[in-house]
Amino acid sequence: MKNRDRVLRFFALGLVTMGPAACQQDREGVEGHGTQERDSAGIRIIDNASPPDGSRLDWRIAPEPSVSIGVREGEQPYMLHYAFSATKVPDGRIVVANMGSSELRVYDEFGTHLVNWGGRGEGPGEFAGDLARVKPWAGDSIIAWFVRFEEGMNVIDADGRFGRSLGLERARGFRAPVAVRGDGTILVVEILNGDGTLAASLGNFPSAETYESDRPEGGRGIRFVAYGFALEIGFWGDLAFIGPSNRYEIRALRADGTLARIVRRDHVPRFTTQADIDFFVESQLSFYPDFSPDEVDRARQTFESTPLAKTFPAFSKVRGDATGHLWVREYDFPGEPRPAPLWTVFDPGGRLLGFVETPKDYRDPGDRRGLHSGANRGRPRRRVDPRVAAGEVGRRVTLQPTPGCPVGASRPSRYS
Repeated sequence: MKNRDRVLRFFALGLVTMGPAACQQDREGVEGHGTQERDSAGIRIIDNASPPDGSRLDWRIAPEPSVSIGVREGEQPYMLHYAFSATKVPDGRIVVANMGSSELRVYDEFGTHLVNWGGRGEGPGEFAGDLARVKPWAGDSIIAWFVRFEEGMNVIDADGRFGRSLGLERARGFRAPVAVRGDGTILVVEILNGDGTLAASLGNFPSAETYESDRPEGGRGIRFVAYGFALEIGFWGDLAFIGPSNRYEIRALRADGTLARIVRRDHVPRFTTQADIDFFVESQLSFYPDFSPDEVDRARQTFESTPLAKTFPAFSKVRGDATGHLWVREYDFPGEPRPAPLWTVFDPGGRLLGFVETPKDYRDPGDRRGLHSGANRGRPRRRVDPRVAAGEVGRRVTLQPTPGCPVGASRPSRYS
């Protein structure tokens, strides 16, 4: 049950100030780290030296969450089941996507339960599959998406009224949107426009190293190479970023798919060893505590035959935040736990600022309304397309959307 029952902890980012004094400190920090910039065929290339070991920016995030939601035993609204995503509406209420019941559970700013929206079903405002994520949308609305045999997204206003559904066509293993942005842009994998045309492509990238193997529980399936890289995708201000973690290079692209900038940081690859595969085998076996000795032996043989990546990933995840900064989390090597997650932070132009530590339970500085509760992961080979799937910015969703209007938006948001 350890992967099902979740407690969501939310941290405030208010102490990261970006006023004139902070901007001046940023520029001084950049110069000290040896950033070099140049243009190549209209593409901005930023090469950054690595920050000194042990250095830290004077940025602080409160060590304790401002509010915590979820219990292992207690009242039903607080018992979360596969809850990996949460967001806020502008008045401070917190909306949690509870996959186990396919409900959006709404809490006040102090974590007290108020109401549930949606639920599993085929009716308006219900979710026909497993509710996966909820994010801010245009105006004061939110958008939530679900996965099953088909993918879909529901747009809901701040009072829980259903606006409309967006259908997403499956293509080449596409499972769900990668990210959404409040201006109505959805970052997806090979999705066509309504007329069947492709809006733009960010290119073809291998997103994971996989192989076919026997499963410890029986049968065969696709498994990941030990310590293999992953593909990080998301939004960075008005750009989309993409970068395989096998090297320290992140590409930022415009909505039409053209390359705007390339951000790099010095990185010395670390080679894997036999001790690393031994650690991998024991960590994988820990997921099967109920196996008999014979089953453990068979599983051990399976894991020992796992291909090993030649080098470790250059980083573990990438996030863009609401102020336009890019956060790249340092890779945690096996058996070498850090006291706290360590991130390299870049300014909105891709110039390195320095290292920042975040609280142990804080995983995602990229949530645009100050919440965290999960992370995305890549799948083998993707073509990634930014697509405007909803129209008017600064409008709220109404109960009866205008026919033919992409959003169904007809009255201004009180928060626009």
